[in-house]
Amino acid sequence: MELEKVTVSYGKGETATQALAEVSLRAGEGDFIALVGPSGCGKSTILKLVGDLLKATSGNVFVAGREVGAQDVRIGMAFQNPTLLPWLTIRDNVMLPLKIVQPFRADWRQKRKTEYRDRAEALLAKVGLKDFGSKFPWQLSGGMQQRASLCRALIHDPNLLLLDEPFGALDQFTREELWGILQTLWIDTKPTVLLVTHDLRESAFLANRIVVMSARPGRILVDEPVAFARPRTIDTTYEPGFTNLTHKLRTLIVEARGAAGAT
Repeated sequence: MELEKVTVSYGKGETATQALAEVSLRAGEGDFIALVGPSGCGKSTILKLVGDLLKATSGNVFVAGREVGAQDVRIGMAFQNPTLLPWLTIRDNVMLPLKIVQPFRADWRQKRKTEYRDRAEALLAKVGLKDFGSKFPWQLSGGMQQRASLCRALIHDPNLLLLDEPFGALDQFTREELWGILQTLWIDTKPTVLLVTHDLRESAFLANRIVVMSARPGRILVDEPVAFARPRTIDTTYEPGFTNLTHKLRTLIVEARGAAGAT
């Protein structure tokens, strides 16, 4: 995935708002990049660009070596709210991409009650939802729904996983538990991941690179490697190197907000 001098503006003329100012960013296959920065700095805009949900005002966006939208790339998405369909069971919600995305769609009728069902059940078991496949979303807690949402994002073996604050609405203990689950899923399948988060501990726990953005119009201030060994645990977050990294990131973001307020 690559952004090449990308700008994004909303509106036209004097009322236009510039969201991104010549952002260049490259992610290699299997990279796990966390995007952090002040609110409104363009983190979610980058996700929309890469997911072909938004067009750049200028510059180029490439996915798998071609302009975004030029070829089929399997993308998984998870958001702050699980967005599960209430009339479908958890299993059917998880299987939904298999019904929509090629090459799985071609075999949907033949495999939905056998191989695809088994695939969904195996993934649900990995995230602690064994025997919950026949339940409906309203019968599960918020944390359980978010686990199911992660399964849905991964069921079709995506090349690219886009996560927009997927744990932001959860309590701290549930959030930390899901960090471990997501880390395990990434280690097992190694998709390229872009994670938008306001939680600096979350970014340092999950990512192998942290990109710090300025206040609007968004620019990349720092692209920081994260070298902590995997698998990481909650104990890792109390080590001096970890706390030093999160403190450094916080300082950068505070300075970026202050600079924006001064202009």
